[in-house]
Amino acid sequence: MDQGHERRSFRSRLIEALSGRGGNAASRRPAFSIERSILSLLRLATAVNLQVKLFLTQGARPSAVNHDPFGLKPTQCRCVVGTQRVEEIMDSKASTRSLHVSGPRDDDRSIPRLVGDHGVIGDLATIALVAKDGAVDFLCWPNFDSPSIFAALLDPERGGVFELYPDIPDARVTQQYLPDTNVLLTRWMGVGLSAEITDFMVVKDADPDGPTTVVRRIRATRGDVAVRMRCAPRFNYAMESVRPEIVGNCATWRSPSAAGFRISSNVALMQDGNDVISPDIRLKAGETADFVLAAVDSDPVESCDIQALEDGTIDYWQDWAGQSTYRGRWREMVNRAALALKLLTSRRHGSIIAAGTFGLPEAPGGTRNWDYRATWIRDASFTVYALMRLGYRKEAEAFNAWIGKRASNCDYGGRLDIMYALDGGDVPDEVVLDHLSGYGGARPVRVGNKASEQFQLDIYGELMDSIYLSNKYGHAISHKAWQGVREVIDYVCEHWQDADAGIWEMRREPQYFLHSRLMCWVAVDRALRLANKRSLAAPFARWLETRNDIHDDIWQNFWNSDKGHFVQTKHGDSLDASLLLMPLVRFVSATDPQWLATLHAIGRELADDGVVYRYKSADGLGGREGAFSACSFWYAECLARAGDLKKARRVFEAVLNHANHVGLYAEEFDMRSELSGNFPQAFTHLALISAAYYLDRELDTRNDQEWRP
Repeated sequence: MDQGHERRSFRSRLIEALSGRGGNAASRRPAFSIERSILSLLRLATAVNLQVKLFLTQGARPSAVNHDPFGLKPTQCRCVVGTQRVEEIMDSKASTRSLHVSGPRDDDRSIPRLVGDHGVIGDLATIALVAKDGAVDFLCWPNFDSPSIFAALLDPERGGVFELYPDIPDARVTQQYLPDTNVLLTRWMGVGLSAEITDFMVVKDADPDGPTTVVRRIRATRGDVAVRMRCAPRFNYAMESVRPEIVGNCATWRSPSAAGFRISSNVALMQDGNDVISPDIRLKAGETADFVLAAVDSDPVESCDIQALEDGTIDYWQDWAGQSTYRGRWREMVNRAALALKLLTSRRHGSIIAAGTFGLPEAPGGTRNWDYRATWIRDASFTVYALMRLGYRKEAEAFNAWIGKRASNCDYGGRLDIMYALDGGDVPDEVVLDHLSGYGGARPVRVGNKASEQFQLDIYGELMDSIYLSNKYGHAISHKAWQGVREVIDYVCEHWQDADAGIWEMRREPQYFLHSRLMCWVAVDRALRLANKRSLAAPFARWLETRNDIHDDIWQNFWNSDKGHFVQTKHGDSLDASLLLMPLVRFVSATDPQWLATLHAIGRELADDGVVYRYKSADGLGGREGAFSACSFWYAECLARAGDLKKARRVFEAVLNHANHVGLYAEEFDMRSELSGNFPQAFTHLALISAAYYLDRELDTRNDQEWRP
């Protein structure tokens, strides 16, 4: 068949798909069947050198409610194929959408749902991302680091998705957390019609090994509302699709290679290929449709029990949030940051993941797409520090018990790995998922992390800082744990002069980084402080000599007199935002003239409209990155410590405004200050807490006479 004939065939089949005709299909097919027909045609378009672009409009504004990965539903559709245009009227009552099929465009990267358009729910075993259109498009099952079952965020066509939404034309959509909880509420408000979805995971804190239960309840709040649901799981990172078994109002997927699950409901479920739909739901005001996603062998949840589960989940989160001792400014954002950090904590192991996702790019269309579902010693230690500042000691004790086991079982005479799996084991090898198209076309999509093989010296400083603070404000360290600490510090004394990959995990030849030296100084300094405070046995003379040697080395070899500021690497000339930690860890006075010169240089060269880039030097990686969210908060805190409260507050509140609609942050900001990178990221939220804590104290005139470190 020649290509021209294939193009004509594509146009005719597209018309059939849009109208619900063709093949043996019924005269009126569900929207989800129409969607799959169109998706299959998109593949055909690629084969005949056509590229499809969807233009979605709703009234005079872009649609905020995409009811499926491409925003398609029974509607009035305008279709342009090549230079020919056809129209199909599918539902005259629905709002207008248009499907546009155009010629090839190399820069076309459709993103149905932005990273920032999500809230997050979790149960301290895994998290799910819930988009503002009601879709769960990211969920690893049943644990943080398990393979995904929904990953449409990384591939709208293949990734898998759990869609639930009310059919309300021209609706205004809002999404928010119930106060001081991780229970998410998404509302649709139309003319004469309104509805809301409550999403949460049941927290089984008293049962560390308890199975995950996801509850999705949609309620009509005004009028007679039609509801659409489609559950389309794709197991094992979307490499496997399984046909469901339906018995009554319960559908079960049993995967041969991954953990299966079931979905139960109080409404009828219908098989649609490998998916399950509920095509004929209509709710009157006050009525609900419930969908419970749970493990195959878990106890069934009845609809009459769901309200009690919701109330219990709300109580759990509000009780936890109520333990915070923070009473200062920006309290709502500080509490949200703490709740986000708690979501990233494993109730089973006490470890803390760096972020909840994998494969989300640091820059649009870029290649810096990593897997952050592991416990970095650095990130977790900083998280403990932030939570302890707010009064959450239980989490600090659980993490220190976890890391104590790592320190006690070192295989290299005190050397720690930079990251571990949640259970303390090895991080899986880095693998590229070639079959996923990537978020906005950003490839490759990776799982596992090759950086686990790197040598990074800074982790010892972050670790010892958290251990020191935990002992200062919590329980005393055990004898066995202290022996492990001694081995770690002895290792630092032997290796602090070595080159390493640095905090930013650069994939190039090892360098001599100032930040790594700085954190080696912190490690020895905190060990000395802890030994003195607790009267512990230690080789004081050696440790003290090493601390002084590191101090002198930094001042002699990392100050560039020509540039007039500290630099990233030994005898180098580049800046690095990690230098902002120098006064925060009390290595240098926040008002020292040489430090102030460095702070001003960072503001001049790395800051851009309030956000801060990590560095601008070569890092051995292709592509570019955005501004690093945590560095932006470090910058604000350093300004406050330097006494420039006016600018510090302006920068801090500007970065607060870059949070998404529910107060969450990803790893980075793009050029438009939209969220980019893995989400939510612990590092950013802990930096927010630290900056808010210090800035609030400085702005409080009652503390004018208080000594400042």
